[in-house]
Amino acid sequence: MAYPAKLRVWRGDTTSGELQDFEVEANEGEVVLDLIHRLQATQTPDLAVRWNCKAGKCGSCSAEVNGRPRLLCMTRMSIFDEDEVITVTPMRTFPVIRDLVTDVSYNYEKAREIPSFTPPEGLEPGEYRMQQVDVERSQEFRKCIECFLCQDTCHVIRDHEENKQSFAGPRYLMRVAELEMHPLDVADRVGDAQDVHGLGYCNITKCCTEVCPEGIHITDNALIPMKERVADRRYDPIVWLGNKIFKRDGA
Repeated sequence: MAYPAKLRVWRGDTTSGELQDFEVEANEGEVVLDLIHRLQATQTPDLAVRWNCKAGKCGSCSAEVNGRPRLLCMTRMSIFDEDEVITVTPMRTFPVIRDLVTDVSYNYEKAREIPSFTPPEGLEPGEYRMQQVDVERSQEFRKCIECFLCQDTCHVIRDHEENKQSFAGPRYLMRVAELEMHPLDVADRVGDAQDVHGLGYCNITKCCTEVCPEGIHITDNALIPMKERVADRRYDPIVWLGNKIFKRDGA
C-alpha cells in the first residue's frame, strides 16, 4: 500500500547547500533510490544523484541515509517507520560536486599508487599455478564493488582531511593485502603498506567492515593480517637479528 514518505535531501554544490524537506509517495517493496527517482520525476528534475545498475553491484549510488553510509538501491523503505523522516545526504568524506554527487577522485589516485600484480621474472601468463586454498584466501576481497562506503566511514580520513595524502584507506589497504597473499606476487607489499599506504593509521575499529554491502571482512581478513606481517618484520627480535646478520654478511 502506498503512503506519503517524508524525505529530507541535501541540495547544494561546492559553495553552499542545505537540507530540503519533501513528501514523496512510497510503495511496498521500494528502496530509497526509487523515491529519489520519483522525486526527480515529480518535484526536482535538477536533483543530481549518481546511479547505474540499481542492483547493488556497481557501487554508484553511495550516499548517507540517516547518517549511515549506504547504497541507495539496497536500502529498503521497509526498515523505516512510515512517519519517520528519512535524511539523504552525500558521502561526507569527499567533496560535494552537486546535491548527492561527490568527487571520489581521491580513491582513484590511491589506486594508482599501488603497483600491479608482479609475477616472478620469466613466468609467462598461462604458466601460473596456484593451490585452491590460495585462491580462496583472497577471493573474498575480489567481491569489492568500489562503492567507497568503507572509505567514507573510515574516521582516519572522514575526520582528518590532512591524512588523505598519506593514508590509502581500507579499500586500498585491502587491495595491498590481496596482492600480498597471492603466492605468485613478488613485490614488497608489507613495506609499502606501512611506509607508502599508511597502514599504521588504521586502529581497527571495524567501521569499514560494518558498512560493506558485500559483507567483506575487511578488518579481520585483510587489515589485521597485514598489521601482523608488518609487526613480524619490523618488531620481532629474531627477525631483526637475522636481518642484521644477513646484512653484515652481504656487506
